[in-house]
Amino acid sequence: MLYVLDEPTIGLHPRDNTRLIATLKELRDRGNTVVVVEHDAEMMRTADYIVDLGPGAGREGGRVMYQGDFNGLLKAGTLTADYLTGKKKIENSRKQSKATEGSRKPAKYLTISGCTHHNLKNVTARIPLGTFTVVTGVSGSGKSSLIDETLKRELMRRFYHVKAVPGKFRKLSGVEHLDKVIEIDQSPIGRTPRSNPATYVGFFS
Repeated sequence: MLYVLDEPTIGLHPRDNTRLIATLKELRDRGNTVVVVEHDAEMMRTADYIVDLGPGAGREGGRVMYQGDFNGLLKAGTLTADYLTGKKKIENSRKQSKATEGSRKPAKYLTISGCTHHNLKNVTARIPLGTFTVVTGVSGSGKSSLIDETLKRELMRRFYHVKAVPGKFRKLSGVEHLDKVIEIDQSPIGRTPRSNPATYVGFFS
């Protein structure tokens, strides 16, 4: 059987990336063919065979620049090889000193405590307001259970009387500092993933 995967590592934690690669190798070892479109260096490093397209993107692409194993790719001199070997790097365009990194001091907090939804074990989270906060962790660690299925649902219930039942928790404080909730999820804005603002407003029609 032929398996074709299009950028399967997008959004994965590095630990899950390793597990995915192990699964793909297992599929191969059972006599299947696995073809993966991918940018991930670890995925390329473990591949049996690599096809590198280029030399650039769009009109500048469309050519096979290299075919072979990973070690051969490193010597191929292609754009992909230059980034893998460190000859080229993506520079951070935003020059921000370490002194200003994370220097915003919050005065108010949103605190949800005693969360036991799904695999959450009596979790209490204190979220600073007026800041850019990231909730991270491996797949299945409880990120969505805490933020999406408990905190967001409870806020949506309080502000908009939404019927969705939040996960179990003991107490939520700091809500008085908020006046609305806006959710932006991974749903496409149209009927297909290729939709964009122009197709959404009916520009082409």
